[in-house]
Amino acid sequence: MLNYLLRGFLLSGSLIIAIGSQNAFVLKQGLLKKNIFYVCLVCFLCDFILMSTGVMGFGSLVYTSKRLSVILAIAGAVFLFYYGFKSFISSFKHRSFLTIESINNNGNSRKKVLLGTLAVTLLNPHVYIDTVVVVGGIAVTFSLPQKIVFLLGALAASFVWFFSLGYGARIFTPLFKKSMTWVILDFIIGCIMWWIAITLLLFLTSSPP
Repeated sequence: MLNYLLRGFLLSGSLIIAIGSQNAFVLKQGLLKKNIFYVCLVCFLCDFILMSTGVMGFGSLVYTSKRLSVILAIAGAVFLFYYGFKSFISSFKHRSFLTIESINNNGNSRKKVLLGTLAVTLLNPHVYIDTVVVVGGIAVTFSLPQKIVFLLGALAASFVWFFSLGYGARIFTPLFKKSMTWVILDFIIGCIMWWIAITLLLFLTSSPP
């Protein structure tokens, strides 16, 4: 059974660690030291629900539904273009640097941050492909006990990654007290968001009707 636990951990880790909009969001919240526990928890719970759904036999649902794929791709592209635009604005106006200096005194509400976490997680169709289709598809031929162990390994990787990313970001806080560091980070985040949005649009144009 240890083999299935390890397979789940490595597969999930390889999918989650890849740079994307969700990781960029978690990293930024970790640097700001604001609501990071709840941000990491929401990311993990989303993975818990989606991976559990995929491993327990529904892995082909998103993959086989053309209409659902299109809706998710369009919604995800719109959101990512918007979020990327905001990151570019923050980069050019040095807004994030001002935020980290006054983060303990401003009114950045937990509700707003959590809604942003849900949006950047669930409006990206890749999350369904990775968690439901890929992880779920690998487990199709497993027995029930093997699926449970495999799922535990996959969820362990998710938990370790998000909480390590969120709280580990604090190590770099001295570096991010410099205005230019935030300018660069926001610009990179904007580029990542727009690149992912463009790949979603390309997915729409390249997929068969």
